[in-house]
Amino acid sequence: MKNRVSRKASSFTESVIREMSRQAIAYGAVNLSQGFPDFPAPEDVKQAACEAISADINQYAITWGAKRFRDAIAAKTKWHLGLEVDPDREIVVTCGSTEAMIATMLAVVDQGEEVIVFEPYYENYGPDAILSDAAMRYVTLYPPSADNPEWHFDPDELSAAFNAKTKAVIINTPHNPTGKVFTREELRLIADLCIEHDALALTDEIYEHIWYPDPSRGVGHVSIATLDGMRDRTVTINSLSKTYSVTGWRVGYAIAAPDLTGGIRQVHDFLTVGAAAPLQEAGVYALGLPPQYYDQLQRDYQKRRDYLLGVLEEVGFECFKPDGAYYIMTGISDFGFENDVELTKHLVREIGVAVVPGSSFYRRPELGAQQVRFCYCKRDDTLEAAAERLQKLR
Repeated sequence: MKNRVSRKASSFTESVIREMSRQAIAYGAVNLSQGFPDFPAPEDVKQAACEAISADINQYAITWGAKRFRDAIAAKTKWHLGLEVDPDREIVVTCGSTEAMIATMLAVVDQGEEVIVFEPYYENYGPDAILSDAAMRYVTLYPPSADNPEWHFDPDELSAAFNAKTKAVIINTPHNPTGKVFTREELRLIADLCIEHDALALTDEIYEHIWYPDPSRGVGHVSIATLDGMRDRTVTINSLSKTYSVTGWRVGYAIAAPDLTGGIRQVHDFLTVGAAAPLQEAGVYALGLPPQYYDQLQRDYQKRRDYLLGVLEEVGFECFKPDGAYYIMTGISDFGFENDVELTKHLVREIGVAVVPGSSFYRRPELGAQQVRFCYCKRDDTLEAAAERLQKLR
């Protein structure tokens, strides 16, 4: 009998993150696993979507993105990153950053070519590699230690991962799941290796506005496309989802040189045809919000981060303080569980808090076997409810 499911589809599992959301529902747990806000999107952004629907912007947009939205992306990119982008030749609007990444990989990678990724990594990148026939090379991000207070990689390990078969490196900054913000110096090293080996940088910058200022350490978002020599060899991937608290809208985009954009558009057209037209129109409004919006976003998330950090440290987790995004990776060795999966089961079933086992973010599960990830993109009362339940661990 023929296989009814392809080898590709059989070679990866369902999303652990989204499974933990289902577990949260099943056990009545507070969901600190999946990274979606449980508070409303900005009222004016929602109103812009309603007005677009009422104005009958309800049919197909141009497959690679409505003209007004592409113009808004170009204007925001100029304001925020200082990059001049041609909205007609260098932008593809996609169904979220998730589709932008898989469309990009399908467009640029040939079978057997290698793609480098830092682990731990956002779980979609693994299946993306399988679906696009990429051979993955992994470079470890090491947790903070006495010798280095940040998540960090070994430059020699990164250099050794590059070779004649390297087609691209995936960079996610600010980083999910660790909260690492790659420094300009780290990105310069990556850029130099890309130039030396004629490789692309596929950079997922969905958390670009969610990072926490620290004058003593100079934390801040840097886009690798802005570095010398990288403008035409970078695909910059982004989305409305996190910055505007609209993860369910599924409106993202990729910015790249015209030849790369052409390939991504071809793949995107036959994957999804196009993103939702009225939500692209609302995106025009969202991308035009003033700088004060992003400043407030940072302050709000920093307050949530600091609150949850205090709770987790109080009940016994080893916390790796994030510089960006809205996740906290924690060490769990003091709780005496065999591994992260066992603790995760205990938390969701007995304590009433759903989190993500750290091993799901690694190719080698043993590297994350004593880690779990919490997310804090939640209302104050949600975080307070989780804090009350977590006191049972003490």
